Amino acid sequence: MHGFQLSRTLFWAVIAFLALLAFRPWIEGWLIEHQAAPRPVTARGDLAADERSTIAIFDAVSPSVVFITTTEELVNPWTRDPNAVRRGTGSGFVWDGQRHIVTNWHVVADASAAWVRLADQRNFRAELIGKSPAHDLAVLRISGAWQAPEPVPVGRSADLQVGQKVFAIGNPFGFDYSLTAGVVSALDRTIYNERSGEIRGLIQTDAAINPGNSGGPLIDSAGRLIGINTAIFSTSGTFSGIGFAVPVDTINRVVPQLIARGRYVRPRIGITADDAVSKPILRQLGVEGVLVLGVGPGSPAAMAGLIETRVSPAGEILPGDVIQRLDGQAVTEMVELIEILEGYQVGDRVTLSLWRDGRPLEVAIHLGGESLRWD
Repeated sequence: MHGFQLSRTLFWAVIAFLALLAFRPWIEGWLIEHQAAPRPVTARGDLAADERSTIAIFDAVSPSVVFITTTEELVNPWTRDPNAVRRGTGSGFVWDGQRHIVTNWHVVADASAAWVRLADQRNFRAELIGKSPAHDLAVLRISGAWQAPEPVPVGRSADLQVGQKVFAIGNPFGFDYSLTAGVVSALDRTIYNERSGEIRGLIQTDAAINPGNSGGPLIDSAGRLIGINTAIFSTSGTFSGIGFAVPVDTINRVVPQLIARGRYVRPRIGITADDAVSKPILRQLGVEGVLVLGVGPGSPAAMAGLIETRVSPAGEILPGDVIQRLDGQAVTEMVELIEILEGYQVGDRVTLSLWRDGRPLEVAIHLGGESLRWD
């Protein structure tokens, strides 16, 4: 009898065990369902100092960044009715309290209309009032009365150093008011733009810049404008770690002219030069610099008495002046002379160090600017 009870007990124990195995998923699910609850939040403490700084920069600058949409007017070939078609998007920023917006020229080029959306989501029609394709810069003016956000504080790019922190704010792929961070990767870069040709003196950064970022501000760690994001180097069309920005010193020099005149007038001295023609002559003379091939009538160079290259009746080349320095900065080719002149304003007084008939000579000259013929 005792053995029978033991066997029955074992039998029901086995049945209970098997039942437990069979119902285990349901039991576990019931327990999980009744025990599930949000986990307690772990306090993080204060934000790191650099995080607080980044947040403060974005909060201060982002209200001055705008989202630009351009349209192009196309004519329906069947009905001959004009239709406005969205052409592209980009970024820009408030320049002053006079409703001026600075952006890249390639953002608004060939557009029939441009619309500016502010951080508070207000939309305004904008008018193109000035452009400088050589610098990939353009200025829009918003129509209508409105309270302009505070302009972005302006810094300097001449004293930038590789390794400085920078921040890019813009509207990549239409995602408005996006912030990316990086460093100044290199300075004085030159790129080729299909619309603007060669653009020199650019800032290189690894802060992510994508389509739609063009025209947005590049900001330093003090929250100041140090450049305008203009291009990326990529084989895929998206960011690959190399972006470029027009330096703020260029912006601060060009934009006032675009607002005042609608175009940028390059400082000039009034000479013609051609390195391909000059190099053989300069090698024979044993000197380096820019050989003056021609002097424009009435130009600053003419008023300063610069001598152009001539050909004698016997066919002999009589070399003119050779410009070797401008305000102490060495010049070896025409592109260098043009680049140095970019740092000056029309009317500035500069000193040219010349080579003339085997002798050094210094000449003071006031820069002109209206003629398009002379450099």
